[in-house]
Amino acid sequence: MNSARRRFLRLASTATALSALPGIVAAQAYPARPVRIVVPYPAGIAPDIATRLVAQSLSQNVGQQFIVDNRPGGAANIGTELVVHAAPDGYTLLTATMTNVLNMSLYSHLDFNFIRDIAPVSGLVRLPLVLVVNPSVPAKTLPEFIAYAKANPGKINFASVGSGAATDVAGELFNMMAGVHLVNVPYRSNYLPDLMSGQVQASFTPVLQSLGFIKAGKLRALAVTDATRSKVLPDIPAVGEFVAGYVAVVWDGIGAPAKTPPDIIGKLNTAINTVLADSAVKARFAALGSEPMVMTPAAFGKFEAAEAEKWGKVIKTVGIKAQ
Repeated sequence: MNSARRRFLRLASTATALSALPGIVAAQAYPARPVRIVVPYPAGIAPDIATRLVAQSLSQNVGQQFIVDNRPGGAANIGTELVVHAAPDGYTLLTATMTNVLNMSLYSHLDFNFIRDIAPVSGLVRLPLVLVVNPSVPAKTLPEFIAYAKANPGKINFASVGSGAATDVAGELFNMMAGVHLVNVPYRSNYLPDLMSGQVQASFTPVLQSLGFIKAGKLRALAVTDATRSKVLPDIPAVGEFVAGYVAVVWDGIGAPAKTPPDIIGKLNTAINTVLADSAVKARFAALGSEPMVMTPAAFGKFEAAEAEKWGKVIKTVGIKAQ
């Protein structure tokens, strides 16, 4: 090989290495500016509460702001699509929830596919729902409520964050398994004020966002939707104690636009899992009736796929339609 040829190959090799350097440096420097976490729900409900708790600790640990951006509407599809089309650079993230996998079976004409277009980053929190009623409802226990609902079919309304959302599907599954007819009332904003004022009578609501109102006597808890009782509501039975086999647990996690560099996803996963392992954060989640969901990106992706399959079957069997 002549000297000119060797010189050319060395220059070409150097140029290739230099062209890859900006991406490597960017991943190493990440995050170099504030990171936005899009929450596709209004402020004050469970995904927002969990995200803000984690974002605050991330900001402190990482040294850059993690800013929560509430983009409610369209049963979480509006905020989700915003992230789908964001630059895959790690600076726009999504609070992904059970609703995202439900929507895969509810909407046939979405411009995106959640599993394909949102890369899994990390789990956040796993939390049961609790069936609560306005104190004006005469039923004091779950068996009494079931009897009251059977005696008043179609006259009891339950609030949800949207038709086909987790808070709706849990109620529809209850209808099917308990043999009652509660009517879903979907909300685009926080439904708790209407529930406490009596405009709607019941809700399958996350323990995390309703515990304070239960303790204050503004809502009456009848049953939790996990397989076992909640540590923060030990005197409240699980629905399954009276309706065999009933379980409905919701979850939140973090996703990013597809094609976000693996190095960035790995850094985010490590940072988030470090926050979730912090004793103060774990205690805060426990006090709110939930528990951290520590997962690798790969494990979280498998979990999302399994949830999509499980709830897809429920939606088809019950015949739930998005509105």
